[in-house]
Amino acid sequence: MGGCVGRYWEGWEDTQSRGSSRNGGRGGRNEPLKKDRPKWKSDYPMTEGQLRSKRDEFWDTAPAFEGRKEIWDALKAATVALECNDHDLAQAIVDGASITLPHGTLAECYDELGNRYQLPVYCLAPPVNLISERSDDDPNDSPETPSAPKKEFQLKVRLSTGTDLRLSASMADSIGLLKKQLHAQEDIDAAHQRWFFSGKLLTDKTRLQDTKIQKDFVIQVIVNPQALEAPKLDPVTPPSSPVSE
Repeated sequence: MGGCVGRYWEGWEDTQSRGSSRNGGRGGRNEPLKKDRPKWKSDYPMTEGQLRSKRDEFWDTAPAFEGRKEIWDALKAATVALECNDHDLAQAIVDGASITLPHGTLAECYDELGNRYQLPVYCLAPPVNLISERSDDDPNDSPETPSAPKKEFQLKVRLSTGTDLRLSASMADSIGLLKKQLHAQEDIDAAHQRWFFSGKLLTDKTRLQDTKIQKDFVIQVIVNPQALEAPKLDPVTPPSSPVSE
């Protein structure tokens, strides 16, 4: 839901003792804000991003409901304070806005004019089946598989030009690494090479061990004709610009 409540709410004062009775609401009953947050389960596993989007959607449309915008703003600030485990600040915001809590929860409350406000449970607490989002760079998400031992062999490669050759390779080598070796050996730029095995295009990150290739099998390499065309142009003196007389 974003950052915790900042200085905007620091000017609000607790004008009345917490838990005191005030007029307003139904029956004039007012309870102090409870520290316990509701526990609930979403109909489907929800990610942190989906929860934030759902909350943002509610708060963006809340002022269109019955009630006053300044009270909706105060309720949002109170929920943020609770999310940051700052119960005292949340209570101060509620008291400063003269919000009455008949049950000690923001799920149902009233302003001093008797207007009723209801907050959905997903604004008050995350679901118990919330899915934690991890970074793609987290090494724990995709542990590296142990690489095959570095046992080199002669890999047979057949170029689309009709040339057959051999490269020193190991099963742990990637296609990108072998492209560089072919570039060094035959002066064919890696960007102009497309490697195929069993009719399947091999990406640069593919390792030989992933292709299930065996010792006597051949890998096809399609070479872009532009890589073979390296015309040497004689230096040409650019025409001189006309001189105005």
